[in-house]
Amino acid sequence: MTEPPQPPNQPPTPSGYGHLPGPPQSGYGQPPQGANPYAQQPPTVSGHGGDHGPDGRPGRQQHPQPVPQPGYGYPPQPPTVPFGAPGTPGSPGTPPRRRPAALIVAAAVVGALVLGAVGYAAFSNDGGKKPVPPVAQGSTPADAKPSASVDKGDGSGNGAADTDLNSGRKPGEDKVLWLKTAAIDGPGAGVEADGQWIVGDTVVKSVWKSLTGYAAADGKEKWTLPFPAPICSTTPQTTADGKTVVLYRDGESDSASCTRMRAVDLATGKEAWSKEVPKEQLFDIFTSPTVGITGDTVAISRAGTASAFRVSTGDRLFASPQAEGCKPSAYAAGNGRLVALATCLDDDKTAEIQGTDPVTGKKGWTYRVPKGFKVTSVYSVDPLVVDLGNETTKERVITVIGPDGRQGANLVAEGKFPLGCGDTDAFRSLLVCSSAAVDAGTLYLATAPDRTAGNELVAFDLAGGKQKWRTPAGPGRTLTPLKAANGQLVAYREAEDEQGGEILSVPAGGGAPTTLLRNPSGPAAAVESSFSSPKADYVGGRFFLSVTNLRAKGTDEKLLMVFGK
Repeated sequence: MTEPPQPPNQPPTPSGYGHLPGPPQSGYGQPPQGANPYAQQPPTVSGHGGDHGPDGRPGRQQHPQPVPQPGYGYPPQPPTVPFGAPGTPGSPGTPPRRRPAALIVAAAVVGALVLGAVGYAAFSNDGGKKPVPPVAQGSTPADAKPSASVDKGDGSGNGAADTDLNSGRKPGEDKVLWLKTAAIDGPGAGVEADGQWIVGDTVVKSVWKSLTGYAAADGKEKWTLPFPAPICSTTPQTTADGKTVVLYRDGESDSASCTRMRAVDLATGKEAWSKEVPKEQLFDIFTSPTVGITGDTVAISRAGTASAFRVSTGDRLFASPQAEGCKPSAYAAGNGRLVALATCLDDDKTAEIQGTDPVTGKKGWTYRVPKGFKVTSVYSVDPLVVDLGNETTKERVITVIGPDGRQGANLVAEGKFPLGCGDTDAFRSLLVCSSAAVDAGTLYLATAPDRTAGNELVAFDLAGGKQKWRTPAGPGRTLTPLKAANGQLVAYREAEDEQGGEILSVPAGGGAPTTLLRNPSGPAAAVESSFSSPKADYVGGRFFLSVTNLRAKGTDEKLLMVFGK
């Protein structure tokens, strides 16, 4: 079997890849609608709104869509595909051998119709049962300000809610520390609540047109920073001193663009500066822009154009139209590194990954992606691990790119792994996947959720690409990596209707997981299990779980739930 031609100074592409997509996953995991505000979930909206997420979530304003720019952002593929099964021949650009009929049939599914409706709901699981959450506290005024916390949950039942969230705790289970709700009267499509950050003893949450900081221990409000228009893009990344950059719209009309940026000190809630992102070329369209931070550089990527600024001052550093050679359409940032995802103006529209100086924007090393392939996901920037896909052949490979731009190992394992990490659609620039974790030469990925068998966490050796170990979540359960550091992976096993979730730690070398936090059963589990595609963080012995959209119908909805000892 012939290997595809390699770019200059690239080692040969290892074989063992080139699987057809697996069958699309059903849209399970969306908790049923109900009158209880804790369990309410946003209604599904079909199609790609101007800022619609990949799972069809409402809350993003609708805008006419431009024709996609060439490069990164061709129509999304099915959310899960098998890859790298040992013994299966093929590599990027290699004609696939005969495959089982089930895989061949699955390849005929139109990916663009799948990912937008399903996405990667790794945290949600209703198991076909309706949750029975506690009665909500009374509604607060219909504005964008979250309500006071409900019962702090000491088991005494004397909190603000009609039901003590910790009343069903079993021996050995930990507590709900506090729960915030929000009552917002917003636009018909709902409002966004994407941002969540933990800085020191403060957890910060974005909701529609404001950021609010709460004391991590008890949920008391520490500060609120209003915005003149809806927040439209955030990043979980911060600078070393706890600052981040948030994008918001240039007005409140349906046609307002996501062109304003504001730097915020998350510890104090103080604005550092606010500026407009300047247009870099005639067709610089701010559709679903993304934000990436590394060091003192923030990169704003949108629909084929990208530019970078200093976080400390807001001063413009560089922009992709001025780059030499193949023009970057997006930047991926993290851990002191910046890489450009570029498209070359040749007949094949070749994709290129470039090492980029985060201060000057100058190109260093380059890696030419094999013909016909594009970057569909970035799992890590340092080390650089990317997912490459061929829209025509439906082949896929996850590969490691060395610090000099040379291709390293391809990952090999059995199973179906979500494509795109649930954070990208046809018009959204690529983000570094929050559902993957990397530490000490090991990449951790979760297989696709399965409501019957459950999923697995898989650890890959980045030096050789082989699987190191895999840990099952258990029947009907879902495990998701949260972070990896100091030789340990921290993961979240989601809740079920009557059983709380768990925070687990697994050694990098494998072995039995250690339970760091066991969330309570009873009414708390019903609330926890009703979160759909939430933001999740485990910091300082506490687990933070928050929604990413609100229905905004003027009634109380769960916003942020915190667990601890």
